[in-house]
Amino acid sequence: MTIKTVKIAPFDGQKPGTSGLRKKTRVFMQDHYLAAFVQSVFDAIGGGEGKRFVVGGDGRFFNRPAIQTILGIAAANGATEAIVGQNGLLSTPAASNLIRQNRTDGGFILSASHNPGGIDADFGVKFNAANGGPAPEGLTARIYDATRSIEGYRILAADDVDLGSVGESRLGGMTVRVVDPVADYLALMETLFDFDAIRRLFAGGFTMRFDAMHAVTGPYARAILEASLGAAAGTVVNAVPSEDFGGGHPDPNPIWAKPLMDLMMSDEAPDLGAASDGDGDRNMIVGRGAYVTPSDSLAILAANAHLAPGYKNGLAGVARSMPTSAASDKVAEKLGIASFETPTGWKFFGNLLDAGRATLCGEESAGTGSDHVREKDGLWAVLLWLNILAARGQSVARIQNAHWTEFGRNYYSRHDFEAVSQAHANALVTGVISRLDALPGQVFAGMTVERADEFAYRDPIDNSLSEHQGLRIWFAGGGRAVLRLSGTGTEGATIRLYLELYRAEGSIPGQDTAEVLEPLRQAVLELAGFARHVGRVDPDVIT
Repeated sequence: MTIKTVKIAPFDGQKPGTSGLRKKTRVFMQDHYLAAFVQSVFDAIGGGEGKRFVVGGDGRFFNRPAIQTILGIAAANGATEAIVGQNGLLSTPAASNLIRQNRTDGGFILSASHNPGGIDADFGVKFNAANGGPAPEGLTARIYDATRSIEGYRILAADDVDLGSVGESRLGGMTVRVVDPVADYLALMETLFDFDAIRRLFAGGFTMRFDAMHAVTGPYARAILEASLGAAAGTVVNAVPSEDFGGGHPDPNPIWAKPLMDLMMSDEAPDLGAASDGDGDRNMIVGRGAYVTPSDSLAILAANAHLAPGYKNGLAGVARSMPTSAASDKVAEKLGIASFETPTGWKFFGNLLDAGRATLCGEESAGTGSDHVREKDGLWAVLLWLNILAARGQSVARIQNAHWTEFGRNYYSRHDFEAVSQAHANALVTGVISRLDALPGQVFAGMTVERADEFAYRDPIDNSLSEHQGLRIWFAGGGRAVLRLSGTGTEGATIRLYLELYRAEGSIPGQDTAEVLEPLRQAVLELAGFARHVGRVDPDVIT
């Protein structure tokens, strides 16, 4: 085995986004493209000499060859150990746990999360830091600088490592330790939740459907829900990870998990429906006839977390991303704990979690988690819901309605306008920015603007400033709208419009969410000029 130094020129556009570098799979498959980015990571962290890393991914197309490239570069850069999930599989929260548990210097997670997989779909690489969380902005900036000045990369010329069997092997001077991807994660969950109570719940006839969406949580859900907790065989469906996620879109929401939603709204519905995404960090919760929005789920979990052993002493605080509804703020206020509003991107929760300022965190894009790892965690959220259901002995719908009665209801929806030309998307956003100071007092579609701003976040731990994080517009009567460009797509731009209307009295009888939010939607469409800039007013996806 010899170390090769390969001379290359920098590739354009290798700037990591909120969740690492995401591109079309064929882009990553270009000669030297992946290697250039991985070497840039090593350059940005001061090299790999004597360091240890976790490596794994969600099993999408190109996952296995990409891992072999990363291992070769890690060995050539002097790493002493790489911990890899068997067959290259690791859910994102399980990878975060392994980084923390083994006190490694970080990890490479191969995933494009909820984006489709396949040779003509999407791929991604994310570097997580030693705390187990996504690289902070300072590190991603250094990685990007390194991608623009790279002149070559080092790689060990060797046969592929056998990832199919648990055990150790050598790659040059580096130990490659292949581990069971589920075992350590299961052990962690057993410390947080009352598994005996959940077992009694299932033994008493409680029924559930978990849709793994042909993605990485299939093996985890089968091992935990069926094998350990006693859920009926077949509770977990679409459980075998597929390189193209069964030809589907592994995003757990009512659109892409429609078969599950149809079941849960039917007479044959089980007591609980749940789904997770491509890399296992997102979740959807739905009861019999009762969908729970991610924002409401965060709030309900915060209000009931004390029912699980791992949170019996209460919460230090609750953090949410800015576009997420303010439902969790109401809970934090009543509990007398801190609440935080951060930019979109789980990396912004890291400092709060590390400092012990927050215990639970959540994003409207179906991500919820706690201080047990430094990533959102789909299966964790499902297990906390199961623990709460077991402790309260009530249905999902009854728990949700009781929550609205106590705290009020934040009607909420997200509208995604996908594959918009970058120029048109930028024109829409900059057009609103140019008028922010003049908006208060103006009326659009019968609704009056009270205030508007462009969100900036001052981190309370390290005092860093993150600007240009989305536009917020408040309306008279309890309405709020958020406009931002997503950083997780790989084609064109995605404009995300978030609509929220708070009612202190809880639910509005006889009206669904879309009806309640329609006046607010019309006001924002008019204010921002969607018809003029985008050429349409109907979104591609509503969640």
